[in-house]
Amino acid sequence: MLEIRRRQFITLLGGAAAAWPLAARAQQPAMPVIGFLSSASPDAFEYLVAEFRRGLSNAGHVEGKSVLIEYRWAQFQYDRLQALAAELVRRSVTVIVASGGVEPTIAAKAATTTIPIVFTTGTDPVRQGLIANLNRPGGNVTGVSFFASSLGAKRLELLHELVPAAATVGMLVNPTNAAADLEVLDVQTAARALGVQVQLLTASTEHEINEAFGNLVQRRIGALLLQTDPLLLTRRTQLLALAQRHAIPTIYQFRELAAGGGLISYGPSNRDAYRKAGVYAGRILEGEKPADLPVQLPTRFELVLNLKTAKALGLTVPTSILVRADEVIE
Repeated sequence: MLEIRRRQFITLLGGAAAAWPLAARAQQPAMPVIGFLSSASPDAFEYLVAEFRRGLSNAGHVEGKSVLIEYRWAQFQYDRLQALAAELVRRSVTVIVASGGVEPTIAAKAATTTIPIVFTTGTDPVRQGLIANLNRPGGNVTGVSFFASSLGAKRLELLHELVPAAATVGMLVNPTNAAADLEVLDVQTAARALGVQVQLLTASTEHEINEAFGNLVQRRIGALLLQTDPLLLTRRTQLLALAQRHAIPTIYQFRELAAGGGLISYGPSNRDAYRKAGVYAGRILEGEKPADLPVQLPTRFELVLNLKTAKALGLTVPTSILVRADEVIE
């Protein structure tokens, strides 16, 4: 009898031991979820999402292994952003990353006051009312601003220096962009100081961009400046082709456009901005509070000149630009 009981005890003990791993797995917490809310489309922003994932990995989190990412793309239908943000809130995501202009952050802020929000924006987030202070954002919102839209006046100065004969400069603007008015105001102020006229051209679709270039040629506008806008960034192939076809000297916001054949660009690295957003999302997953994380700002601005394009346009590049250029593409 004693031997039978001993064998029963060993059998029970072995069964319990086999169940321990199952119980441990059942008690493991669910994998955290990042909600990625963007005004843009996934194909156009694929390279920036890759940088976001790289930053997230640098902070110790890998998509599919330690964190899940739920993507919501508005495809530039801004009226969808509020519903998409509400979906992420109902999904009980751990943090929302809002990208592609100020509109996704505005929608996320309206949807939640408790879920942390990390934004990427080309505008001044204080000026746009996203946060109260860069160093101590407070509340549930922080992020990365690459201040690209605040450089419109500087880009106009560079364009005027490169194409001094252009008495009238066009500015292509997406009128649906909530930050457009402030950037236009900065450029118009700079234009008055330079003695240059600025004519606004508006476009929010592929067809309207084609029409805008037609108007530009018809009005004999001598050069072009682009508003900092996620839609215009996604239409970069179209914009570069039109500028080349119509021989319009154009200044761009980001290096990839000058590298792709554009005349000149001046601005921060948007790749770096998305990488930093990934790091911030990772830090929040580790328990840090957005109110304690200062808004990340660009550490440098790159001036990139495409000398091959300048020669094709018949431009003589002044030495003052050549010596300041961070990169000259030949």
